[in-house]
Formats: sequence, C-alpha cells, structure tokens
Amino acid sequence: MKAPPHDWLLLALTPGIGPAGFLRLIDAFGGADAALNANSRQTEPLIGKEAAEALQRREAAASAEAALEWAQTPGCQLLSLLDDDYPPQLAESNSPPPLLFARGRRELLTQPMLAIVGSRAATPQGRQNAESFSRELAEHGYCIVSGLASGIDAAAHHGALGQQPSTIAVVGTGIDRVYPASNRQLAHRIAEEGLILSEFALGMGPLAGHFPRRNRIIAGLSRGCLVAEANIGSGSLITARLAMENNREVMAIPGSIHNPQSRGCHRLIKDGAKLVETVDDVLDEVGRLQRKRPSAKPAAPAAESPLLEAMGFDPISMDALSTTLGLTVGELYAMLLELELAGLVASHPGGLFQRLKPG
Repeated sequence: MKAPPHDWLLLALTPGIGPAGFLRLIDAFGGADAALNANSRQTEPLIGKEAAEALQRREAAASAEAALEWAQTPGCQLLSLLDDDYPPQLAESNSPPPLLFARGRRELLTQPMLAIVGSRAATPQGRQNAESFSRELAEHGYCIVSGLASGIDAAAHHGALGQQPSTIAVVGTGIDRVYPASNRQLAHRIAEEGLILSEFALGMGPLAGHFPRRNRIIAGLSRGCLVAEANIGSGSLITARLAMENNREVMAIPGSIHNPQSRGCHRLIKDGAKLVETVDDVLDEVGRLQRKRPSAKPAAPAAESPLLEAMGFDPISMDALSTTLGLTVGELYAMLLELELAGLVASHPGGLFQRLKPG
C-alpha cells in the first residue's frame, strides 16, 4: 500500500489540530498542501492559535518522518481517508481519524465488525461472558473490536483470536506502546493474528484524553456495540453513547443487582439499549452472516452439584451456604475448591463465592 502524502502526514500529526480541525482545514483550503501553505491568520479561526502556530513551525516534521520509517517494517502500514480500503462506516462517523497506524492483517477492515467492551475491573463471570460471546460471534463471521484494556476488552480479544475472521484492537497510545503493560503478550498475538490500530503519533503515552478518542473509533468501526459488564463510571459507556450517536445498535448483558459492575449495563438498558442474554439475541440486532460452525464442548464436571444449585448466581458467603446445606465450613471449602478448579465457581474478596454461568 502506498503511504499517504507527506503533507497529509504533517497536517494529521500536528499537535492540537485533531480530526475535526483537520477536516475543517481540508474543507477550507481544498487540500493538505494548501492548508500547510496558509498563514496562521488564515488557519487560527479554524484550529485555534496554539495549533496554528504549531503548524507554522512544522512541529510534526519529526513525527511524520518517524511514521514513514515505521511503515517500512513488515506488517506495519499507514491508512488514511484517501485509501480505498478505509472502512466506509468509520469514514461516515463523527470525526473520522484522517490517519491511522495499522499493524497486522489490514484486510480485517473489510469484514463486518462488532464491538465488545466493558469494565477494566471485571468479575470472573463478566470476563467469561465477554470471551464466550466474542468466540461465538467470531464463529458467526464477525471481527471483534475492542480497546486492549484489562478486564472485558482483553477477554473479548482472547475469545476472538483463533477464530475467523479475528479481532481488532484500537489503542489509546502510539502503536509502538502497549498499555497496560500486562497485555504485552496479548498485543503481540493480535499483531500477528489480528490488527492493531492507533491514530496517535509513535511514542505517544496513555494520556487520559486519548481514550474517549479511541472509543469513538471503536464505535465508528462497528455495526453494533455490546457492553458485557460495566460500572457507572466505566469508559465503555462512552463507547456505547458514541455508538448510539452514530446510529449503531447498542446492547448490554444484565447482571446481579448486587454487583456494582453491572450497574452501567442496567443504566444502558434503561436508556434503551437491547438486553441480551445469548448470542442469538445479539445476532437478532446486528444480523446473521453465516451459520455457526458446530464445536464439540465436553460437559462441565459436577454441573448438577447441589452446592451449585444452592449458590444461585449472586456472590454468597460460606456461612450462608453452611446454613442452607447443613455442611461444615471444612466440607464446603473442599467442595468449593473442586468447583473453582473446574471453572464453575470464582472466589471474591471478603470470603464470597460466585457460581459462573456456562460460557
């Protein structure tokens, strides 16, 4: 793929201009070269004084050269609004990024995409839901888009990897940085089997203002947005709101009323998001692409355990279980350990245990 023109890179990477300012300049002057040749009195009303001065000083010159050099590395490419394979749904969204750094399988941008997002501080059940929904939706032909954050995002990427199509990670740093560092191995795998995208210059760190900008790309790429688990303050609610603004389908998985990590999903449902309990619910909203490939899955051990039946699906204490079942704490501990090792139960702080729904 041919790299974008140097003038385009300089304009897109100049600090303070941003996607909306970039498009204003292009509209006003007819092209990136003309915008670069305009004086600061002409550009200041469109992008502000600081950005206009940065443009005059060509502050992005080093970033543009670094981007061109980076794009010579195998698997690394620059994608612009000028390219034929720039995703049309993203181009039509609010403030589409004029330039994207892409590492991995660029052809995934032609696939139907679905966002799965949620809380960084996810519960074991939330992570399991995100991974299982992601896996099945990928089997149905969707490329899963998320933000490479801890918790729900990471689980969604893991679920889609190994399926066809695969997964796209949109990051809030330069594409040569991994945040959080704990996802480094996951990021390397996505670069090989999926695709990583960033609109930020190389070397850019994880600044707070970057993540809402990342979220608008996630929303813009996708046919719909599924929030797997989120608290009221989760950034994933920003992604859901942006998806609504772009007329995308918004869905949420409900949870326990006692789980703070479910309250964001419940708020979305009250505001009109589709309540989903199964992958079929999601497909009813975003469309069916192909028949699900059958996959044999062995039955989980001890699935009919009386202990599991007594637990329900809300977190519960050892004392409450002891009273319900008439068992000693020692007997319960041994049973819970076996179920936890089998992936049927998760332990929580404060001595609580929770049954996991089948994934």
